[in-house]
Amino acid sequence: MSLSAEMLAALEAARYTAPTPVQAGVIPVALTGSDVMGQARTGTGKTAAFVIPILERLQSPEKPRLPQALILVPTRELAVQVRDEIEKLAKGRRRVRTVALYGGKPIRGQIEKLKVGTDVVVGTPGRVLDHLGRGTLVLTGLSTVVLDEADRMLDIGFRPDIEKILRRCPRERQTLLLSATVPPPVHRLAQRYMKDAETLDFSPKDITVDTIDQFYFTVDDNLKFSLLLKLLEREEPQQAIIFCRTKRATDKLHQALGKRGIEVEAMHGDLRQSARDRVMKRFREGKTKLLVATDVVGRGIDVSGISHIINFDIPQFCDDYVHRVGRTGRMGRQGVAFTFVSPEEGSELTRIEIRINALLKRDEIAGLQTVKNLKKAAKADSQSAPPPQQRPKRYRRAL
Repeated sequence: MSLSAEMLAALEAARYTAPTPVQAGVIPVALTGSDVMGQARTGTGKTAAFVIPILERLQSPEKPRLPQALILVPTRELAVQVRDEIEKLAKGRRRVRTVALYGGKPIRGQIEKLKVGTDVVVGTPGRVLDHLGRGTLVLTGLSTVVLDEADRMLDIGFRPDIEKILRRCPRERQTLLLSATVPPPVHRLAQRYMKDAETLDFSPKDITVDTIDQFYFTVDDNLKFSLLLKLLEREEPQQAIIFCRTKRATDKLHQALGKRGIEVEAMHGDLRQSARDRVMKRFREGKTKLLVATDVVGRGIDVSGISHIINFDIPQFCDDYVHRVGRTGRMGRQGVAFTFVSPEEGSELTRIEIRINALLKRDEIAGLQTVKNLKKAAKADSQSAPPPQQRPKRYRRAL
């Protein structure tokens, strides 16, 4: 890839021995300065795919030291993760200054860092726009703009903010857009703000990873907790995320597990930023084995040691299922995902199976009855089969 000696040394120190497909595809094109729209599922190395070209193309800073690259991300946790990746891959070269801009932290400290000068800014759209409004962030020196997890940013309503920011960026710039999916809104955004972008698609035909075994349990709501305890006892996960739909359910399950003497942390959007940082730090370091969370960690958080995903509550949207289970089986590792489905939620399970074009395998725990009305559960399972014209090939074969 014609990378610099400093970059090769940093990659060796980080134990990055060979590029992933998305890195092998994106990096050479991005190094030329061309716009790139890359589609790839989470856990494939997208962050390094844009961080490496940014670092390689940085120019010697002038005074005042203005940002040369801006990376927009959907969440605070992802902003911290990308900043840490930049610092890791910048090892051995002149000091590269990186600032993470996100809400939940005092803005004064961020302003002071911007005053000193920075090379790369990583931030959530809302906080970046806040700094632009205050005049504390100047974008005139930008040569590269990255939209990371673009589909997620649009999903949670950041499109107006993104467009305002892009209109403030220099017209002559490189734009890199990375996304797990490219729905029409993302495609329209790319058409409007990118120039002759090269489109690279690294998403597999099967949406979920081949290295993830996916199972479901049919279970009454009032028996979910008993099932969870038995499942944790049987599986003994190296590290697991247990997903709930709501903040209240997350707190309730966290407290119930704690009362059983199980070491567990909780993560949702109402936590103070300092608490979120502490929880994620302990989880990344492997000090926390179990994390109960809402979908705030369902996207873009790369913790390589996660062996199990447990959907205590079936996700509301099919894509949320894809991103939840994508927290495991990362970078080719093995993983397993379990989804708890009540007898009334058979149709929601079916929508997920149609979306991922695969069947979840039914699981049971010997000696544990998870539904009181077995006939009702069996009927719900049979009724969940989609009409023939909607069934994925694997579904038709199974039936």
